[in-house]
Formats: sequence, C-alpha cells, structure tokens
Amino acid sequence: MTVRVERIGAEAQPLAVIDDFAPDPDALRAHAARADFIPALHHYPGVRAVLPADYLANQLPVIAAVAAEAFGRHGPVAVVDASFSIVSTPADALSLPQRLPHVDAFTADRIALVHYLSPEDGDGTAFYRHRATGFETVDEARRDLFFRHLDTEMRYGGTPPPGYMLGDTPLFECVRSEPARYNRALLYRSWNLHSGAISPDSPLSADPGTGRLTVTAFLSIG
Repeated sequence: MTVRVERIGAEAQPLAVIDDFAPDPDALRAHAARADFIPALHHYPGVRAVLPADYLANQLPVIAAVAAEAFGRHGPVAVVDASFSIVSTPADALSLPQRLPHVDAFTADRIALVHYLSPEDGDGTAFYRHRATGFETVDEARRDLFFRHLDTEMRYGGTPPPGYMLGDTPLFECVRSEPARYNRALLYRSWNLHSGAISPDSPLSADPGTGRLTVTAFLSIG
C-alpha cells in the first residue's frame, strides 16, 4: 500500500490517495457480483448494495492512520454510511442536483471515502470551484451564501443541460480531477465541492462486473 497526500485547488484542502488499499480487491468484486443492488438514495445517480461484514473492520485502521496524517484528525472513526455503489443513471435522466458538483456535509470532522473496484480503472473523481463565490468548499458559514448564489444563477441563467459534470462549466471550474485506478481509494473532506468524473462514453451499467463499481463511505472522525 502506498499513500500520498495532495492538495486541492487554491484552498489547498487535503486529498489522500491510497493505492493497493484493500488486501484482496478481487474478493470484494466477487462479493459484489452476488450482492443485491437497489436504487440509491440521497441523490446518488445509481445503485447500491451492502458491503461484506469484514470490509470496514479491516479498512478502518488504515483509514484512521491516513486521516491522522492527511487531516490531522486523531479521534475515533464512526461510520455514517458505507456501501458498494455503481453510477448507472442515464445522463438524460439525471435530476438537477445530480448535474452539479455537491458537498456531502458541512463540518471538518466529516470525511468521504471512494474506493475504486473496476479493473479497467474507468472514471475518477473531480473537484470544483464555484466561479461566482470562489468557493471550493462549503461549510456551515458559507452554506447560505453559496446556495443563494447558485439559485440566482440558475433562475436567471438557466439550469445545466442534462449530463454528468465533466470539466469546466459556466458556473464551476474544475480544479482537480483524480483518475480511478483499480484498488485505489481517495479520502477527502465532505465539504469539498466534487462530482464523479463520468465520461460521455461510460457504459453506465448497473452490473458490478462491467459497471463503475466502487465502495463509497461517509465517516465522522473526531
């Protein structure tokens, strides 16, 4: 396993990139192939399934050590949510929130994990700056201002066309795009504006054997 801590954009938020994250990614794929995937909640554009019981038990010590290095957070790790996830919603069926960068939480203790499990690597994760405010992160202090600006921009300038975020748009500038790699994991603060970097030729298959299989988790670290 190798770990490097990078910085995202002008705000220099930490991004931990962990290669060879899990000891047996092929076993995780085999488990996913037998899992029951159902439509995801909370605006995720695809399907999710339950993880093997030992996944978090095995990986949480690694996550805790990397979080201490990358984010200076040394407390216990609490799991808010974790699952297998596959992006599978057709581009023309995306809701408005799914066509925009987003944040998953507004406090410094909340950390997001994405663990890529497609052998062909595939689509990674991109991070964004909101042009009007200059925000690359949205915490509680910025929350109201950010959403007021975004609402005004879309009310008078129109909403984004159907499709996944990929690169720069009139409202957002892509400040970093981290490519997927088999058994690579990313850790970043949930308040970073981000989106899956889903390419136009992505198959968007809900089959774990051919789709963009990942583990996604949301953690609270004291």
